[in-house]
Amino acid sequence: MTTPTPTPTTETELAREWRLEVNMGTDAAPDWQLCPGVREFQPASEPNIEDSSDYDGEGWGDNEKTAQTWELSVTIRRKANKAQKIYHPVHEAIRLAHFAWGDANKVHLRYMNREGLPEAYEGRAIPTWAPSGGEYTALGEVEVTFTGCGKLTPIDNPLAAPETP
Repeated sequence: MTTPTPTPTTETELAREWRLEVNMGTDAAPDWQLCPGVREFQPASEPNIEDSSDYDGEGWGDNEKTAQTWELSVTIRRKANKAQKIYHPVHEAIRLAHFAWGDANKVHLRYMNREGLPEAYEGRAIPTWAPSGGEYTALGEVEVTFTGCGKLTPIDNPLAAPETP
């Protein structure tokens, strides 16, 4: 058996590789829409590690992952239609979820590499909506922290090119 030739991986990823989408439909009929205006994007998923050492380890420590949490911090530039006096519908869905309770407080979201590379995730999260404010010359931005509710599931990137048979 021959060893496959490794594929060169020489291009450095950029911070703007991420695309955030919000399900504006239902679980049965999802309607994934782009969250426009993303300026900063910081995903995190932290495991809870507990010491599981015992005498049988001959003095070596041991650990177990017992839980995991996730969070997504995003800064967005507000988008509005001033003639119709409305904000972008995805931004409004996130803002209104911030003030809601129960299931209405959870945003069904997914994020993925915008170039179609394999990294992509889906989950539900509670948003914290915090307008940035600023000087009179500043653009309108909002800092949103999505705190995960349950699993953050790795998914196939919906932007990946379909495999050819």
